[in-house]
Amino acid sequence: MKDIAEIFKTVEVADFENGLPAEYANFSTQTVDLLKEKELKITAAESLTAGMFQAAVASVPGASNVFDGGFVTYADEVKIQLLGMDPQLIEQFTVVSTPVAQAMAKLSAKKLSADIGVGFTGVAGPDSLEGNPVGTVFIGAYNGTNNEEIVKEFHFTGSRQAIREKSVLCGFALVQEII
Repeated sequence: MKDIAEIFKTVEVADFENGLPAEYANFSTQTVDLLKEKELKITAAESLTAGMFQAAVASVPGASNVFDGGFVTYADEVKIQLLGMDPQLIEQFTVVSTPVAQAMAKLSAKKLSADIGVGFTGVAGPDSLEGNPVGTVFIGAYNGTNNEEIVKEFHFTGSRQAIREKSVLCGFALVQEII
């Protein structure tokens, strides 16, 4: 398996128009297995991916050992209501930003008492959003066991679905990096 930085670089420009490339088919399973080994619970707050990451986690046999639930927070108001996000954060930085992805990750973990939280925010298209071009994605990961936080910015290419699939894959890579 490639190292995490190589995965990020490869995925950013890869063609996902026909779905997830075969070399990444077991990435979600590998990540869930790592979480099980380390006895860590995971959750997520998803905007542009609208539950795809959590569905991928739940598709792995034994996921209930590491996953209790999560959030789909597509609208700003829902981020504020369900996660307790500070509306000033969105107003100051826009919803597609490092601070919002970071807050989504941390707030989701804290709300559900999970060890790991992942936050997804970005522009899947077809139109730009708040000055951010299509393909701009921020993914945050939070590890509550050591208070580590990582946020990565991506500029994906491809269709709306390809951008969302790339986001999910990179979310799993970030989880592997932070645990």
